Amino acid sequence: MKKLITLIFLIIFTHSSYAQLFSKERVKYRENWDQKLLTYGYYLGFNSLDFKFQYKTDAHKDISVKSSTGFNVGLIGSLRLSDYFDLRFEPGLSFTSRTLTYPESYTTLTDDFTSTSNSERIVKSTYVYLPLLLKINTKRINNFRPFLLAGASAALNLSSNEKSLDDNSAGKFRTISNPNFLELGFGIDFYLPYFKFSPSIRGVFGQGNELIKDMDSNSPWTGNISKMQTRGFFINFTVQ
Repeated sequence: MKKLITLIFLIIFTHSSYAQLFSKERVKYRENWDQKLLTYGYYLGFNSLDFKFQYKTDAHKDISVKSSTGFNVGLIGSLRLSDYFDLRFEPGLSFTSRTLTYPESYTTLTDDFTSTSNSERIVKSTYVYLPLLLKINTKRINNFRPFLLAGASAALNLSSNEKSLDDNSAGKFRTISNPNFLELGFGIDFYLPYFKFSPSIRGVFGQGNELIKDMDSNSPWTGNISKMQTRGFFINFTVQ
């Protein structure tokens, strides 16, 4: 997946660079768009998220995470700060799922981890996503303009199970309902005759501990985990 994403952006950037820099016809579309104080748009995209674990001891530290491709959708509000800086608010929804697999070595006298019912936990997340980002633009070259994105985001996870009285002993994995993230990425603005199209990719880095521990402090599912944080990336396609 990561190799495919890299190839897609390389093809887009290479084709755009050649077309814009070496083409004899250089008609500029939407020349005054970047002079507007406020602009709006929407985005669609997908994500791939996993978890990074920190363990209390080296024993039982081999939890594996299988990511699935999730989906993003939302709106964009952009405030022009200067020729090269914009402040963007991108409220939206993000859906993702991660499967945790515990090795057979986690087996205890009461819990058999050769059984899928104990060794696998599917962690579904539905985020109401609220990122605030600084967009750092380069100089526009004909009809394209690369940019960087950096910022932070808060989220409300509607599927966190944080307040559930059941835990892993009843098959329910719990996470906090209000995670926070740092984000860093890049993209390219393409100025087209009727709108601006902007593909972008950015890394997402969870802050703090997102795990809700089981009732039993010696639980084989959560007892040896000191911290669990989201890691992954978003790819969005924006229309303004």
